[in-house]
Amino acid sequence: MLMPVIIVGSIGLICSVILVIAAKVMALPADELFDKIRAELPGANCGACGYAGCDEYAKAVAHEGAKTNLCVPGAASVAAKVSEAMGVAAEEVKAQYAVVRCSGNCYATDSIMDYQGKQSCAACNFFYQGKGSCSHGCLGYGDCVAACQYGALSIVNGIAVVDKSVCVGCGMCAKACPNHLIAIIPATSTVFVGCSSHDKGAFTRKVCKNGCIDCKKCERTWENGAITVTDNLAAIDPEKCINCGKCVEACPTGAIVTCESRCEAVGKGA
Repeated sequence: MLMPVIIVGSIGLICSVILVIAAKVMALPADELFDKIRAELPGANCGACGYAGCDEYAKAVAHEGAKTNLCVPGAASVAAKVSEAMGVAAEEVKAQYAVVRCSGNCYATDSIMDYQGKQSCAACNFFYQGKGSCSHGCLGYGDCVAACQYGALSIVNGIAVVDKSVCVGCGMCAKACPNHLIAIIPATSTVFVGCSSHDKGAFTRKVCKNGCIDCKKCERTWENGAITVTDNLAAIDPEKCINCGKCVEACPTGAIVTCESRCEAVGKGA
C-alpha cells in the first residue's frame, strides 16, 4: 500500500514543480499603465467610447493613442484621472443624454391586440408589428429600463421616459430598444422630435394623436435649417438648433417636445 502512495505523491510533486516553472517562464509582464487606467473607468462596459468595453478602451488609451475623454458615463472626473495617468492635459467630455423618440402614450394611441406573451419589448415586437396601432411606437415593457444601470428610465403612461438629471448618455438603452426609438443627443440640446414614424401624415394621425404628420410647420420656423422634414418625419440638427422652442410651439400635434416636459412626466425636474 505504501508504494502506490509514494508514486502518486511523487507525480503530484513533479507536476507542481513543472507548473511553478511554467508560470515563471510563461508569465506575461505586468501592464501597470493599463491597470492604472482601467482602475479609473466605471466598468459599465456600455460601448459609448466606441470600444467593446472598459478593458478594450483602457488598452487603446494605454497603447494605441486613444483619446482620454471618451468615457461618457465617467464624465469629466474620469477623463481627468485617465489624462493624469497618461501624463497629458485633460480634454473636455461632451456630455449627452438619451431621448425617447415616441410620444404615443396610452392617451394618444391604442392597442390592436391583447398581448399575453413574455413581458418584453423584444418579444412583443416579434409578433407582427407589436401590440400598438403604430408599428413604430414604444411597446412599454421596459427593456430599456432593465438595460439602464443608472435608473434614468421609467415607463410612464405606457411609454419610456428619460430623466435627464440621472442619464449619463451611455447608450445601453438605445441598444436594448427593438424599435430603435432611443437617440443619444448632446446635453446642450433641450428640444427633440418625439416621433420615429415615417408613415404618411394622414396615416400617422389615425394611429397616434401625438405623431409627426409631415405638415412642415416646424421647418418654416427657422431658415438656417435647424429642423427639416424628410421622408414624412421632422429631424433636428443639434449643431444648428438654439433651443428657442419655436418649433415646439408650431407643432400642431405635440410631436416636438422639450426635455423639461418629459422629465416632469416622471415627477422630476430637468
